[in-house]
Amino acid sequence: MSAVFVVSVHDVAPWSFTAGRRWLDDLDARGVPATLLLVPGPWRGPRLPQDAALVRWLHDARGRGHELALHGYAHRAVPGGPLPRRWVNAVVARGCAEFCALDERAAHDRLTSGLAALASVGIVPEGFTPPGWLASPGSVAALRGLGLEYTTSHLAVHDLRTGHRHRMPALSHRPGGLGEGAGARLMPAAARRWSARGKSFRIALHPADLDRPGLRERALEAVDLALAAGARPCTYAALVRAARRAAA
Repeated sequence: MSAVFVVSVHDVAPWSFTAGRRWLDDLDARGVPATLLLVPGPWRGPRLPQDAALVRWLHDARGRGHELALHGYAHRAVPGGPLPRRWVNAVVARGCAEFCALDERAAHDRLTSGLAALASVGIVPEGFTPPGWLASPGSVAALRGLGLEYTTSHLAVHDLRTGHRHRMPALSHRPGGLGEGAGARLMPAAARRWSARGKSFRIALHPADLDRPGLRERALEAVDLALAAGARPCTYAALVRAARRAAA
């Protein structure tokens, strides 16, 4: 069976508009649909609905087959939570794990704020990826009541309607961090190996990847190797819907 892979463009917001556009140009050139992860709240600048050019670009991208998904509200962790989760947020997620320690009510408030902001400019997300891929049990409980189709973690895509867990590890650079070079070499090697074995996976693209030498090239090499090996690109929403049809 051919592998399936999802390419996600993270941290789409007014401040990262140029980076997001560059990544999507690269993917459009390869005919690869992407899931764009939108941060609607105030983060390093104005809120997403305030940037009319970005909003137009997002609607155009959706019209070309790309998916628009929710990626937190302000992309910054909030105080509190168990010590282990605070450590993971600080060290692994670099302070962006906004939903890693929230209770259900706090998570619901942030999720509804994000959804309302996007709805104000005609965007209705189909799924949610928490910043840092970290969501507390309370956050997951809140998601189930909001009509979203899926959420994601480091290792899987979780169908919120059926409860099915699609095991799909994510390949992501760590720009400026320990192991940056080794991780850059791993990305195309893993994409080639997993595609050849029929193992599904994900490739995550971030704005900061474009600031470090070679990271863009390694990510695009991974995409090209996956395509050459016969892996099929799709969006998160397409993945979970296809799985539901197959199971019906």
